[in-house]
Amino acid sequence: MSRTRTREHGWPPDPEPLGSPVVDNHTHLESLLDFPVEDPDGPRTLEDHLEHAATAGVTRIMQVGCDLDAAAWTDRLLRATATAPTTAGGRGGPTVALLGALAIHPNEAVLHAGVHEVAPDGLESSAAPRHDVGLDDAVATIEALARGNDRVRAIGETGLDHFRAGPRGRGVQLEAFRAHIAIAKDLGLALQIHDRDAHDEVIAVLERDGAPDRTVFHCFSGDAAMARYCADRGWYLSFAGPVTFGANDVLRAALRAVPLSQVLVETDAPYLTPHPYRGRPNASYLLPHTVRRIAAELDLEVDDLCRTLVGTSESVYGTWQTGRTG
Repeated sequence: MSRTRTREHGWPPDPEPLGSPVVDNHTHLESLLDFPVEDPDGPRTLEDHLEHAATAGVTRIMQVGCDLDAAAWTDRLLRATATAPTTAGGRGGPTVALLGALAIHPNEAVLHAGVHEVAPDGLESSAAPRHDVGLDDAVATIEALARGNDRVRAIGETGLDHFRAGPRGRGVQLEAFRAHIAIAKDLGLALQIHDRDAHDEVIAVLERDGAPDRTVFHCFSGDAAMARYCADRGWYLSFAGPVTFGANDVLRAALRAVPLSQVLVETDAPYLTPHPYRGRPNASYLLPHTVRRIAAELDLEVDDLCRTLVGTSESVYGTWQTGRTG
């Protein structure tokens, strides 16, 4: 591969740093490290990525482990950094603090239940060794990890994915979603929701079972009417790279419909890379692109928006210091 092609498909360049720090509300560091990127000049190690993030002004990250392997990896990472909330300062540079969310992703739940069917998107998910564990045991493992680690501040991402599940799979996802809601409420943790092509069904479950006090729609994808409905119930909406895409006027209308105090921002890295780098791998250091687009849409100063986002993140997850309360 030529150097030019590598740069076109490798890690995007560092953005202009934010003047005030901000929180990446949802990212997958373990997937980011394994993402197939042929870029000799880009970040490679966890420390590289955290250093790039901190330099850009992303000083706090919510790491999301939503399969059994990723959940165990996240638990180990949070334990390793528990006594030193700033984790990217090994080179004397800026630092990043980490918290975590754990769950069995809805598409993972289908495989743990032994369901193999062609999904509406035409693909059949392939099982991995971790899926030999039954669904009940997998969910119990998530509960035990979350209960035993005070750096875990959310259950997620959990929910419904009608894009990737057929009729049998949707029944399994519903079962798993309800179990995760119960865990979040029992442990007093926030809930991060995965909602893909299932808006009405997700809301129906939350209404029937009772949403946790702090419920977050990760990578919100609904319209303004749904945004107002969620906001009226005190739920939080987290916006990712798609809010920067040129054709997403509906999503930007949803953003404008929500009180700023219920808005969060995320990358969902290594996916959903913001404009102008859509199609290339995403990482926390690229969050400034999304933050600046949101600030422009809401006619806010970027620094003021960052300060509000940090405050809202702490109201949902607590501080990034040791211990769940703060």
